[in-house]
Amino acid sequence: MWIIFGLAAIGATLLNLTVFMMEKDYKLTMAIALSLTALTLCAEYSLLNMWVESEDWAPISDVVPGMSRALWFLTIAAIFLNLLPIFLDRKRTRMMQSKK
Repeated sequence: MWIIFGLAAIGATLLNLTVFMMEKDYKLTMAIALSLTALTLCAEYSLLNMWVESEDWAPISDVVPGMSRALWFLTIAAIFLNLLPIFLDRKRTRMMQSKK
């Protein structure tokens, strides 16, 4: 399930950036992308919880170290990419105000 949420989060992030570049309201797509990122983390945590409850230590010792780094990196990247339009929009607004 986490793969589905993760791919949807990536797609929503790309859609967010596309909507911003088209100069349309991007806030809904940003919220969807960040929500899907959160759901990806929750789904991954649920998978790990299932392995712990079944005491299946082999996948935990194999998956957790690498997946931990990947989840940190991808979450930080998702937050940055989804907030990027806000900063660019502010910069654009300041430039337009300074031209007046």
